[in-house]
Amino acid sequence: MLMRMLSLIVVAIIFLAACGPAADVAPPATDGAASPLRVVATTQQIADMVQNIAQDRVELTTLLGPGLDPHSYVATEGDLQTFQQADLILYNGLQLEAQLERVLKQIGERGQVRTVAVAEQLDAQLLLQWEPEEGKPYDPHIWNDVQLWIKVTDIVRDTLSELDPDNAALYAANTAAYVTELEALHTYLLAEVERIPETQRILVTAHDAFGYLGHAYGLAVEAVQGISTTSEASVGDIQALATLIVERNVPAIFVESTISPRTIEAVQQAVRAQGREVAIGGELYSDAMGEPGTPTGTYIGMMRHNMDTIVAALAQ
Repeated sequence: MLMRMLSLIVVAIIFLAACGPAADVAPPATDGAASPLRVVATTQQIADMVQNIAQDRVELTTLLGPGLDPHSYVATEGDLQTFQQADLILYNGLQLEAQLERVLKQIGERGQVRTVAVAEQLDAQLLLQWEPEEGKPYDPHIWNDVQLWIKVTDIVRDTLSELDPDNAALYAANTAAYVTELEALHTYLLAEVERIPETQRILVTAHDAFGYLGHAYGLAVEAVQGISTTSEASVGDIQALATLIVERNVPAIFVESTISPRTIEAVQQAVRAQGREVAIGGELYSDAMGEPGTPTGTYIGMMRHNMDTIVAALAQ
């Protein structure tokens, strides 16, 4: 915890030094031709949406690539320079990027760069509760509910259109086409989960990133860690989850791409100690997507992979 606080202090100092007074920030150069918007997306999920809506009309930078955990990521000096050179920063918010949000909010308050926390623009009644007593009222993993993610397309489209009105018609057309694909994805996920017997629709993972998936598609979700990967799993947590797995006869549990498999392996061993076996059903993409150019390197491909993996392991 001390090291994390020191990292945040260092980042803040670097940021303030890089910014200087607002008057020192030069406006974008104008040469008579419209330059593409410089957009930074913190997560791959947001970047993939921007790519579908804006295509080649923006210069897109993805901050967090495959395997990186947004809960614990701390900005580097290079990241801060990238932020300052952007026209628009799109981030998830709701404390998903817990170590970045203070810096991102400071940048937004200065007014030189537009910053939008997309999840925080949604109606709070659509969000799942987290830990309001800890100042964390809502679960940030909204992309796991495709219908919520469709609502985010409106936010991204409108923001791009405000900053680049000349291409507003293109952004609107691309958004409509992408929403059609997302609606088809939602229908696919609903149909696939029906292949799992109702008594076996229990999703067990390392951290509680799939609450929206469970809520939208009818899965009971259990996890060793909380919604943030920075929380620690105790021996008692592992034993309690193992007991639930034995009592509910859960056939498989799942590792995640951004988290060490050791916690889930410990749960598997605890189940074995109670005289039962549980399989590791595969790897799910929770807070990050797969490598670019692979099926899981897109949001739609990632969501299909996750559901296909869950169904294959639980529909036995």
